[in-house]
Amino acid sequence: MGRILAILKKEVLQMKRDRLTLAMVFMLPMVQLLLFGFAIQTEVRHIPTAVFDQSLSPESRDLLEAFSASGYFDLVYTARGYADMTRMIDSGKVKAGIIFPPDFAEKLKRGETAPVQVLVDASDSMVSNSAIATANSIGLLKSQKILMQKTGIENAPYDIRVRPWYNPDGITVYYMVPAILGVIVTMTMVMMTSMSIVRERERGTLEQLLVTPIRSFELMIGKIIPYIALGYVQITVALLVGVVVFQVPIRGSLLELYLLTLFFITASLGLGILISNVARTQMQAFQMSFFILLPSILLSGFMFPREAMPVIIQYIGDLIPLTFYLIIIRGIVLKGIGFAYVVPQVAALLVFSVVMLAVSILKFKKKIA
Repeated sequence: MGRILAILKKEVLQMKRDRLTLAMVFMLPMVQLLLFGFAIQTEVRHIPTAVFDQSLSPESRDLLEAFSASGYFDLVYTARGYADMTRMIDSGKVKAGIIFPPDFAEKLKRGETAPVQVLVDASDSMVSNSAIATANSIGLLKSQKILMQKTGIENAPYDIRVRPWYNPDGITVYYMVPAILGVIVTMTMVMMTSMSIVRERERGTLEQLLVTPIRSFELMIGKIIPYIALGYVQITVALLVGVVVFQVPIRGSLLELYLLTLFFITASLGLGILISNVARTQMQAFQMSFFILLPSILLSGFMFPREAMPVIIQYIGDLIPLTFYLIIIRGIVLKGIGFAYVVPQVAALLVFSVVMLAVSILKFKKKIA
């Protein structure tokens, strides 16, 4: 019994000395439970919506109030025309668009059915399903209300015509396969690079690097370049599987996709290198990588729509590279858009890459800690 107690005391002392691991053991479950408890919502509300009202009548404003009052549509933009509406949906600025024809009010006054077009970005199947169902329900309820109040009207006053774009059949695999590609790259880049410097330190080979005239940034770049090549190999294989096995259409430019992917790979590598500079053991590096990977999957829009998350959670998701890359890859693959539509996302990844790599280089000290 005395020997067991001695070993027990030794392990407790080692745990107390390893404060980073101890803090992660206690804080990781608590932080993730609170974070994901608020973030994971399947009911999509507050869908950003643009309006192109050619009628500009009290009748059109009344129907728009019904859309806004539902809590599902946030009428945040006013489109100046069809081209402007298309541009906002293509860029992801809005997820839905409501278009009133010029004769909308006149048809209602004559007792005819007045059509209203609702455009929905169906590249996100969960958001589009919610938008389509809610738009049809609003039209039906408003029509029933008018039919009950007025006599002599035979036809339903409103005809809500929903047009899902990009993935009209709602095929889930079209939406998920590009996102899975991003998750795979994130997992590989962050986990493998996070252990690179730690592995050198544990094996003692870091000493050999430290006595050479190599500079900090040269060491970082030398470790990053092979993983960039590995990331492109993964992307190529994943795209081939998506196209051949799942028949995922690639509507945009593959060249643009490969070029813009570089920013995502470097951002993920920068994050992994930073972790490898902070962690002292490979176990710590793995734990810290896992702490990054789970939020990347749950807060980036990979599984759950960001529109359903509280605003503060969306801000946290903006600190994750995968959040921006999902918009890029889904936009190119499903929408066929180009660089001009994803400039904000590319800029965010570029800033993230520069900051992470700069911090990693500054933190790395050319000596054994």
